[in-house]
Amino acid sequence: MGRTRTPVVSGWFTEDGPEGGGFRLLGTRCSACTAVFFPREDAYCRNPRCPGGGLLAEVPLSPRGRVWSYTDGRYRPPAPYASDPDAPWEPYTLVAVELEAEGMVVLGQTAPGVTVAELAVGMEVEVVGGVLNEDADTGTVWTTWQFRPTGGAA
Repeated sequence: MGRTRTPVVSGWFTEDGPEGGGFRLLGTRCSACTAVFFPREDAYCRNPRCPGGGLLAEVPLSPRGRVWSYTDGRYRPPAPYASDPDAPWEPYTLVAVELEAEGMVVLGQTAPGVTVAELAVGMEVEVVGGVLNEDADTGTVWTTWQFRPTGGAA
């Protein structure tokens, strides 16, 4: 059976960014007030200061940003979250990143192998594609976004 890559949330990111830009988060921009939203907003502008009447257009977000905060998850989530108690638990690292151009903070996991010991507030990171889960029964690979350090100083 072939494996099918499927985004965990359709329309929130692309693996084929503009002009060969690679992986990018997708937001929307209001034409009336230029506010940018992520997750995307397709119904109306959420900016309370917007004069109204604008259209919302999809925009690729900055591929880089700076660590705003971070933490790690070292325990299995309690009920009501679904978790296989027989599966081995793997700690993960969460990072809040202030995107370079938009100045908004986006939360995501770090790429595999990146721990809190390797992060610092102000460190430059980039958004990359990652795998959240693989379903062997259906052949579905659930894809998401992750962040990894670029090597830029804090």
